This record gives sequence, structure tokens and C-alpha cells, in this order.
Amino acid sequence: MSEHPLSAQGNHRVSRRRFLAGTGSVLGAAALAGTITAPARAEVPGLNCTPIPDGSHVRALVIGTGYGGSVAALRLARAGVDVHMIEMGMAWDTPGPDGKIFANTTKPDYRSFWLRTRTKQPLSQFLGFPLDKDVPVHTGILDAEDFAGITVYQGRGVGGGSLVNGGMAVTPLRERFPAILPTVDPAEMYATYYPRANAGLGVTSVDVNWWENADCYQYARVGRKHAQRSGFPFVFVPNVYDWDYMKQEAAGTVQKSALEGEVIYGNNVGKKSLQKTYLAQAAATGRVNVSPLHRVTSVSPAAAGGYTVVIDQIDTTGTTLVTKTVRADRVFFAAGSVGTSKLLTRLKATGALPSLNEHIGKGWGDNGNVMCGRANHMWDPTGKLQSSMPTAGIDNWDAGGAFAEVAPLPTGIETYASFYLSITRTPRRAEFSWNPATGRVDLSWDRAWKQTSIDMARSIFDKINGKEGTIYRTDLFGAYKIWGDHLTYHPLGGAVLDRATDNHGRLHGYQGLYVIDGSLIPGNTSVNPFVTITALAERNIERIVAEDF
Repeated sequence: MSEHPLSAQGNHRVSRRRFLAGTGSVLGAAALAGTITAPARAEVPGLNCTPIPDGSHVRALVIGTGYGGSVAALRLARAGVDVHMIEMGMAWDTPGPDGKIFANTTKPDYRSFWLRTRTKQPLSQFLGFPLDKDVPVHTGILDAEDFAGITVYQGRGVGGGSLVNGGMAVTPLRERFPAILPTVDPAEMYATYYPRANAGLGVTSVDVNWWENADCYQYARVGRKHAQRSGFPFVFVPNVYDWDYMKQEAAGTVQKSALEGEVIYGNNVGKKSLQKTYLAQAAATGRVNVSPLHRVTSVSPAAAGGYTVVIDQIDTTGTTLVTKTVRADRVFFAAGSVGTSKLLTRLKATGALPSLNEHIGKGWGDNGNVMCGRANHMWDPTGKLQSSMPTAGIDNWDAGGAFAEVAPLPTGIETYASFYLSITRTPRRAEFSWNPATGRVDLSWDRAWKQTSIDMARSIFDKINGKEGTIYRTDLFGAYKIWGDHLTYHPLGGAVLDRATDNHGRLHGYQGLYVIDGSLIPGNTSVNPFVTITALAERNIERIVAEDF
């Protein structure tokens, strides 16, 4: 099947429309009562993580270990190609002093943020109290990267964004696909590559009969009631969480993971991150090596053929330990929309890759992300226990340009609040550019552009508040601030398919250079993007392996 059904059974009055929408957001969960007392199962990908030696010659170098990079590594390795992956973050395969690999959501520590002296949580306040705290500088798992007008949240480590998202694995409606990737044939995507991606990612759907009675999804059932009473379809979406494990969590027979609110700083047990899926399969080939805590600084044509790649090996404070120079026959840029776009923009501007075309750095968007909360009545409790893995949302895309995830707010106390992350049909696109004065890459995002997303989200929540007699929360994103309009979890674009590259991700101007991540997608997918990124990577690498190797 090319899409997962979003219908419930029986008389639950859940929409049977096949709209697979949602977000795998790094949610702004602020606090959760309780801590893990048993050691977590170590997430050991089985990859060879021997640092790449200086002077190495590799056949295929993949920059990044997120969705696109993991697909490329697996398919190249299975085709008999030896692959070396360069990852800026840590391996995340060794427990910390508390016996856990990842920090708990309620207690951010040195593992939580990428090279910051103070946390920058997506939800900055709760009940009027600031949530951020000082932390030691460390190569933590969540990067809150600041640009003018927007903060971009990204995963850092082997597995990339799969480490820190909420796992909502969404295939967009086929009729909406031409607006997402206009030069890609929908028939091949929905017949072959979306099914392949869903299978590779381990996508499944929640047991709706269990969900209907689970305490941890009371918040979502309240969201359904309010949506339907205002005439909006409520839709279930798939996820990559192990639902059997969550049932055991709820029964109290295993160590809690989603029911401990684990999400934005990693999930210790139940979520099927790339370490458990694509990267585990890649490791099984014996042809894939990963260098964690390595950062590519330059790629340029090599006199002997292929490309000279300069790489800094860093320690956990971000300090460069040694700079290495290797030669790669082919290079795959898979550092994520921001990482790939910044690197290519700098390489073009500084003369390392001057023949890259004029589309490098352009077409970047935020997937229309905006957050809000609503204060419900006392007779609508949302529950003390809330699973951190969202399962459903409110669809007003056709009428109002918004889909809203019914998101958790796992505080460990009853808040009588509903929380949402919306994806909206925003037309705004920004551009990366090299700033020689600062030696940095800037982004031309204007904070005022978020008003479009706010207006589209209002198409849902103004109506619900009017129907229910409720109000917006004003204590989550700053004093008397309703909208979380300062961020994105879903960066897309910057090296757009069939503009900066050919129609399969080969960079114009250079043979043997490829882009294979979210920077290929021009700014918006109408849903959470990681299944589309994975499916597009599956499509592109199949052609590249067949024709270029």
C-alpha cells in the first residue's frame, strides 16, 4: 500500500480520509514527574566508528547520518561500494553516569544541547516560570541554531533528526504531491519509494482500540472532541514507535520511555530511530564506517581525481583536535537542510566549488511551523500522564492551509491545556548567503513572515475557542505571548532538486557530487517531512547507483 489509512473502527467517528498528516516535532515538553530508575538499553548501531585516518582515499564519502545519508549509505553498501560517513555529533551508543544514553526531558544536562552554555528549550516558560538553565558546553543531542528571525532545531549525532523527533511518519496525500516536488513523478513515488521508505523506517499505526482507553492519550481524545465539535476532521497518523512496547510501559512491566516524556533529548528505548533501522542494516553489510565528532570544512576538486575533503575532528567541547585531509571519489551532502546549504553556500562563495550554480542556498522554508496552546475548562482534563509520541491531528489544509498536530504537554501534572504544532502552507522562502565580514553564512528569514502561518493556524483554533468558550494560553513562549512563531523543527530547501541539482540530486557543475537530504525539497511538504526525505533519497540513490557506479 502506498499510504496508511487514518481511520478508526466502529463508532469512534474518526475521519476515514486517507490524509497522512502530522509532525515528528521536537516538542516543547517542559517537565515530567518521575525519573528512570532502571538502566536503559544501549542503542548500539553496530557500525564501525573508527575515526577516518588522515590521507585516506575512500570511494564514497557521505557527510551526515540523518535520513538521506543513511539511505545512501545502505544502498551504496548493498551495491558493493565501501562507504565512509562523517558525523558532526556523537555516536550516542554509551550510557552516561545515570545509566541512560539520553537525558530525561525534565532534567536537561550536558547531553541535551549542542555547544550551548544555557538550554534553549522550545517551550521557554510554563505557568509563568522560566524553564531554561545553565549547562556545561558539550556536543549534546539538540542543536538550537539561531539565525536572524528564526531558531532551527536539529538533531546532532549518529541518526540525525531521527534522534530527537516525535516519530510521526507521514506520507502526504498524493494529490498534494505535485506542489511538494513538481519535477518528480508521483506514480513512482507512491508505487515504489514511499512504500520502501515506510518499510525501511519501521512505520506502523497505533492500535486505535487500545488508544481509546489509554490514560496516556486522554489529551488526544480531548483534542478530537474539540476538533469534531467545530467541524474539523480528526485524523490518525502512523509513527515509528514500538507500540507493543508502549503498551507494556502503560502496564508498568517495562522501563518507561515515551511515558517518561522522552523526546527532545532522545528516546532511550521505544522509538525506532535510524540507529535501529537503516543504519543497523548498513552496519550489517560490513562496508560502512562512521566517524562521529568529525566536521567537514571543505570539499574541492582533487588533482588526482575525485575530491579533496578537509575534516576537523573535534572533542566534546567543540574544540578541534586535528585537521585531516582525505580524498573521495564521490561525495554525498547529507548534513540536513541547514548543514548542506550552509556548506555549499560557503564553498561556492569562497572559491572551493565556484562552478556551483546560482540556485545554491535558495528556496529554504520552515514547513510553516507554528505552535500554540489552549486553556480548556475544568471539565476537560487532558491527563497527568501523556505519551510523548503524537498520534493524530486536525486537518484544515484545504480550507485554511493548516494541519495541527494534537501534541503532548507532559508536565506530570494536570494542566487542563491542549497543545498544538501546526504545519501551514506558507509561501515564504529564504536564502542563505556568505557574509565575508563575519566569515559566516547568513539566512534572510524575516520573523514577520510567520504571520502567514499564524493566520492559517487561527483558521482552526479561533473556531475551536469560539465553540468551546476557551482562550489561548499566554504563558508558554514568553510573557503574554500566544504563538510559538520563533522556530522551526522542519527545515527544508537550500539546494533544491532540479535547480541546484539535476532531477536526481547530482549537483550542477561537478561530476561525483550529490545532495541527498531535505535541502532538495523547496520549503514545504504539507506534513512532517522525514518520510518524504527518505522516499526521495530512495528514488535518487537507486538511479545514482545504477548509472554512476
